[in-house]
Amino acid sequence: MSFPENFVWGAASASYQIEGAVKTDGRTPSVLDTFCKQPGKVWGGHTGEVGPDHYHHLEEDVELMAELGLKAYRFSVSWTRVLPEGTGAINPKGIAFYDRLIDRLLAKGIEPWLTIFHWDYPEVLFQRGGWLNADSPDWFAEYTGVLADAFGDRVTNWMTLNEPQGFVHFGLHKGAHAPGLHLSLKEVLTAGHHVLLAHGKSVQTLRARCAKQPRIGVVPVGLHFIPATETPRDIAAARKATFAVKKRNTWNTAWWMDPMILGTYPEDGLRLFEKELPPVKPSDMETIAQPLDFFGTTIYSAVEVKAIGYGWEVVPTEPNCPRTSMDWPVTPEALYWGPRFFHERYGLPVIIMENGLANNDWIHLDGKVHDPQRIDFTTRYLQALHRAIMDGIRVDGYFHWSITDNFEWAEGYRKRFGLIYIDYETGRRIPKDSYDWYLEVIRSNGRSIPE
Repeated sequence: MSFPENFVWGAASASYQIEGAVKTDGRTPSVLDTFCKQPGKVWGGHTGEVGPDHYHHLEEDVELMAELGLKAYRFSVSWTRVLPEGTGAINPKGIAFYDRLIDRLLAKGIEPWLTIFHWDYPEVLFQRGGWLNADSPDWFAEYTGVLADAFGDRVTNWMTLNEPQGFVHFGLHKGAHAPGLHLSLKEVLTAGHHVLLAHGKSVQTLRARCAKQPRIGVVPVGLHFIPATETPRDIAAARKATFAVKKRNTWNTAWWMDPMILGTYPEDGLRLFEKELPPVKPSDMETIAQPLDFFGTTIYSAVEVKAIGYGWEVVPTEPNCPRTSMDWPVTPEALYWGPRFFHERYGLPVIIMENGLANNDWIHLDGKVHDPQRIDFTTRYLQALHRAIMDGIRVDGYFHWSITDNFEWAEGYRKRFGLIYIDYETGRRIPKDSYDWYLEVIRSNGRSIPE
């Protein structure tokens, strides 16, 4: 098989998950730093204080990306590294770090893809109400402006938010992620509306202040449903399930993406949340629904459903269904139906911003890291993605999660997603077998993947 000529082959990371250096060169705490200090919140008491220490291994890491042949590298900026107080005075040392990263990437022929927010919200702004504060969209717009002014002459591809469902639902409602709150549904919906306004104002700021014309998208979490059979009824049921708002929480797709792209909250959500809805000004949707250039998404697994009556029901997972170390079922079809359903509904080019496997990797007696499960997993998923492209779905790129092992939120460092193994005691980098495999995939533009 072969992918489109200009297909973007990349890998991804996020600031808190790999940078370390949390107290270096003027960076101040984010809610993630505070959360990690709470007993029992993160496995093993792990924190992002050091981890892969990308901050001090930047040149080595970019060299490994270049040797891999990456066409693009997706990273996020640490808000408090560039704005220690969340707003106001800019930290030149923080800007300098990302300048070095961007310049080194470009020198190696790797396109930088910048995520503005990947969950590391400034603690100082959280103490002022965080996303519940009506000023939070303007704080985010100011932060965006700093990045646009500093990097908009070299960065073309921008993403405003990573997985808003994740940091709102699990961070503000369920308490499983930072900042670990258990807000009421009314408060969560208010915070979510401010998040959407922040996205819209961020897009406006990028278009107004980037020196190079920006290409802008957003990265919702991939909450996917796949049909049990490829019959019209099951396909329709899976499509309906993918965009339904059925539970009294914000862990869904349409509540977020419909306002951003279609300019309205979904009707089923408006009915379900009728008594908890935040006040919405007539101009809010105009601000939120800014034109976007691509639909980014993270896809790891999906839930299988079949049609029943006018709705659907979940098909129980078979006992032999393979699972990753995160206990997520391996469902390659997610990379076919996810892009298909998203492209059909929203009409934008789709880019897979995260896809990968958590594995129990270790250094073998031969000094290498063998990870055949990751190779098999990614092969299956890329085969499904290729099928989507062949069926006319516009998919512009694929970013493997992740470039190195990293801090995996509440799981700490016990879950390894990387193409490159990190020895956390020494900082040593060891490319895994999957690194060499992915190198060949990129070099051949997918032709090395079996049909």
